[in-house]
Amino acid sequence: MSKFWSPVVGRLSPYVAGEQPRIDNLLKLNTNENPYGPSPKAIGAMQAAIADSLRLYPDPAALALRQAIARLHGVAADEVFVGNGSDEVLAHAFVALLKQDEPLLYPDITYSFYPTYCRLFDIEAEEIPLKDDFTVDPADYRRRCGAIILPNPNAPTGIGLPLSQIEALVAGHPDRPVVLDEAYIDFGGESAIPLTRTYPNLLVIHTLSKSRSLAGLRVGFAIGQRPLIEALERVKDSFNSYPVDRIAQAGATAAIEDRDWFDTTRNKVMESRERVSGVLRQHGFEVLPSQANFVFARHPDHDGAALAKTLRERAILVRHFARPRIADFLRITIGTPAECDRLIAALDEIV
Repeated sequence: MSKFWSPVVGRLSPYVAGEQPRIDNLLKLNTNENPYGPSPKAIGAMQAAIADSLRLYPDPAALALRQAIARLHGVAADEVFVGNGSDEVLAHAFVALLKQDEPLLYPDITYSFYPTYCRLFDIEAEEIPLKDDFTVDPADYRRRCGAIILPNPNAPTGIGLPLSQIEALVAGHPDRPVVLDEAYIDFGGESAIPLTRTYPNLLVIHTLSKSRSLAGLRVGFAIGQRPLIEALERVKDSFNSYPVDRIAQAGATAAIEDRDWFDTTRNKVMESRERVSGVLRQHGFEVLPSQANFVFARHPDHDGAALAKTLRERAILVRHFARPRIADFLRITIGTPAECDRLIAALDEIV
């Protein structure tokens, strides 16, 4: 701790990202990166954007990108907000919409950036326990609150709610903002974006990091009715008026427009997920039903931390969370078929 720190800094417990070590022959199944590369059209668009025009600021409104997203989802461009990854979009939403006079609600087992942002922005929050089967029960959110944020599918469990339950949750809080974090929705869930046309309190946030293989580009977006988007814009323009650079705007626009690549790669991931889930169950694992690009599993005869350590000794990284209720679970990102084979072979030896 330094005497020069602002008081808030010493109270922070920063988010801890997945390990990114330098290990020979490493198989990284710990950060939910897509095993397939970005759309070739996106790569071509980014290469074309590396030109003399980089001396100029990017379009602060990212209009072409917003228009591409709007066309894809059937909304107006001014109902779309873009930022540097969904984490930045989430941060703006915490400030613009989720900091209210009453507590923010979110699950007790969920994306750990949520409590991090609450500490950073001094937001009162209440964690709602998942059920014994690790599902979210919308009925548990029928209580006093200032706002709600919910990942669907949830992370790290991978379990998603059907759209009917999401709609009931949003409709049940007409005077409170509800933010849905749909980072993994493209791997088997049903997006709530169409509900934004009916419900003015709903904001849906997506990322290009997962289903469009652009984790290194840092682009995310939100869709909602105009007043919610304007709130995000006011926060953004009080922080950074040029958040998405020229190269990122070009690549993201092309990725959004390349529907064939998107469908081909996400279908491969879902096929491998079902195969890995089946093999893990044959090995005695409990595997939660996943609608994401990862599985969440535990073995009754193996400590989670010890199993993660044993896999790491074989240069295979998975994510372990040393937290109550889930300490024996491993979150395993779905890789290519060859990478899944390597994981399965290692587990054959271990369990």
